[in-house]
Amino acid sequence: MERRPGVSARLRLRVHGRVQGVGFRWFVREQARALGLSGWVRNNEDGSVELEVSGADAHVAELEARVRQGPDSAHVAGVIVLPVHDQAPPLGDGFHVQH
Repeated sequence: MERRPGVSARLRLRVHGRVQGVGFRWFVREQARALGLSGWVRNNEDGSVELEVSGADAHVAELEARVRQGPDSAHVAGVIVLPVHDQAPPLGDGFHVQH
């Protein structure tokens, strides 16, 4: 897979707790955009929120820390790091909320 300049980390997370209906996806989007990351965030049917992000190592690590804390309106009960396959397609530019 060809890497874009400056992209050195990729992370996929599933977040459990009170994370739907409390602005969690929008919080993640704003945090990711502020850090210059690419990726997406979405609600899952089981009540969790899932996200995948790519960008500079330090920025990806910072987003993970912010996600684990969450916004004041949410309660993060747990975060699972999911595997990202080497053959996964590039995430593209920008960070988006999937509906």
